[in-house]
Amino acid sequence: MVDRLVHSEANARRIAQVETCFGSSGQPLTGPGRVLVGEGVLTKLCRKKPKPRQFFLFNDILVYGNIVINKKKYNKQHIIPLENIKLQSLEDNGELRNGWLIISPTKSFAVYAATATEKSEWMAHINKCIQDLLAKGDKRPMQEHAAVWVPDSEANVCQHCNRTKFTPIQRRHHCRNCGRVVCGACSSKKYLLPHMSSKPLRVCLTCYDNLSKGRMQPENAGKQPAMPVMLNDDSSDDSDDDSGTDNTDVGPSFYDGSQPR
Repeated sequence: MVDRLVHSEANARRIAQVETCFGSSGQPLTGPGRVLVGEGVLTKLCRKKPKPRQFFLFNDILVYGNIVINKKKYNKQHIIPLENIKLQSLEDNGELRNGWLIISPTKSFAVYAATATEKSEWMAHINKCIQDLLAKGDKRPMQEHAAVWVPDSEANVCQHCNRTKFTPIQRRHHCRNCGRVVCGACSSKKYLLPHMSSKPLRVCLTCYDNLSKGRMQPENAGKQPAMPVMLNDDSSDDSDDDSGTDNTDVGPSFYDGSQPR
């Protein structure tokens, strides 16, 4: 079904509409052989609190952004190549239900669907697109993945020295390599993690020592912390400028012939 959509007017119209909704703040999304497979709102666990984000699944990339006006305007566009994505289901934990991890070299974070059915549909569609993309043989996944951060609420003291207590003055920081919550003194070093950034990133003293001496590879997503989890960056994606957001939604839409509801 996806192959039949490649040259369809409906597919071209849908992609053009997504580009229009992001406006000049987004990158062009039209490309040879690209198909918009589905779209919908998922709750993304950001650094401070869960927030609704609009997700677009293409047959080669996953795109998401902040909702300004539902189905009309989005901003802060993020694009992740599908060949680098791995999914990991999460167990329900209190109000955080129907979730899974989206793990990639640059960002790893948790998202939550409204229902178990929607979770199943999203994961099945994403995994199928990844499988089909890798089967073509011209894409190879990266081996390293960004660590999922331990949430701020799980650490009252530095997880490196186990002494420094966090206060409004003594801020929490995250090691970009292992994801632990550490104090400023225990994360005063930076190290180049090429899969995440072209610039050196903050790491804890243990990771810096081990990486510098070649005793470890950059942390991948093989070891994940217990629930809850949060995204691995504190960039604009986690900002609180959601004023005016209209996140009313009736569930995801998939255009390959299957619907979650």
